Amino acid sequence: MLRWAMTFLIIALLAALLGFGEIAGAASSIAVLLFWVFVVLLLLSLIASLVTGKRTPTP
Repeated sequence: MLRWAMTFLIIALLAALLGFGEIAGAASSIAVLLFWVFVVLLLLSLIASLVTGKRTPTP
């Protein structure tokens, strides 16, 4: 999901450089939304692992 946020951030930057303000604004909003969704999921995962005491296996 973080990869999608970075993709939309790059699209927003390129669109802004080329003068497409509306597309840049939309892509930027999507990137910010995906970033915060990623942060929330990360925090929930960390809290769940701390509460259960289970750790992810190392490859």
